[in-house]
Amino acid sequence: YAALDAEFSAPLLERFTQRSGIRVRTKFDTESTKTVGLAQAIIAESRRPRCDVFWNNEILNTLRLAHLGLLEAYPSPVARTYPQAYRDPQGRWHGFAARARILAVNTNLVPAEQMPRSVFDLADPKWRGRVGMAKPLFGTTATHAACLFAVLGERRAREFFRQLKANDVQVLSGNRQVAAAVAAGELAFGLTDTDDAIVEIERGAPITIVYPDRADHELGTLFIPNTLAIVKNGPHPAAARRLIDFLLSPEVETALAQGPSAQIPLNPRVLSRPRVESPDTVKAMQVDFDAAARLWDRVARFVRDEFRTP
Repeated sequence: YAALDAEFSAPLLERFTQRSGIRVRTKFDTESTKTVGLAQAIIAESRRPRCDVFWNNEILNTLRLAHLGLLEAYPSPVARTYPQAYRDPQGRWHGFAARARILAVNTNLVPAEQMPRSVFDLADPKWRGRVGMAKPLFGTTATHAACLFAVLGERRAREFFRQLKANDVQVLSGNRQVAAAVAAGELAFGLTDTDDAIVEIERGAPITIVYPDRADHELGTLFIPNTLAIVKNGPHPAAARRLIDFLLSPEVETALAQGPSAQIPLNPRVLSRPRVESPDTVKAMQVDFDAAARLWDRVARFVRDEFRTP
């Protein structure tokens, strides 16, 4: 099951098939239910799993599956070269190919002297109704919400999201739609991922990327890895291990970095320089992803109620 967009993941899965002779049957999700739909399917199928490998484009739902005991430990030898912060000590999940949570800003609408610098600028009344984000219940936006609750504390995080609602922040179906709305001038700026913003920039859209909260005294920019995991009792465990090893290889991270999504390599053996900033060049948010995942049920209830459609 793959949550990374098919246009980015399918060519790599086909490359694996060509190299190994192992056919990969892939189930993708939709932008509007990013990662949640696939995670829910794995939970629903837990008594008789159909999925072997979960390629998640974020980390929150992978950790939720790990907490439920639905992932098989596999200490991939390839994973040993990755930073410890991006891999499970038990080998239940492996992080790779990150993206940053950024502000995509329309330079035709926002003069340089008014450029936003923080995620908290989304709540600034001068931008009321002119900024946006994806639904905070799905994909990397959900992960970002949970991380803010973990880092800020629940009281301050709830206050922030209530300020967003009061500021009439536009809630769109996905990060791609946020980047497209900024490119079209429908939003002055929006919270999205680097891969969605870079696609619009390379199409010639009047967008610049702001890495928020990067000053020494600020939260830091959140970097979210893709994650890989083997589903416990899946039908093809040996093939699953081979696929995990392939996807964690420097070759794959290089391809994702050089491809249209400009993913950020986490393996120090990857020599390709990313086209976007990385944790090596921008202050990264320090967050306990496991703690954020354990908060998710409460976070989800809050954001669902707060952003409920009338």
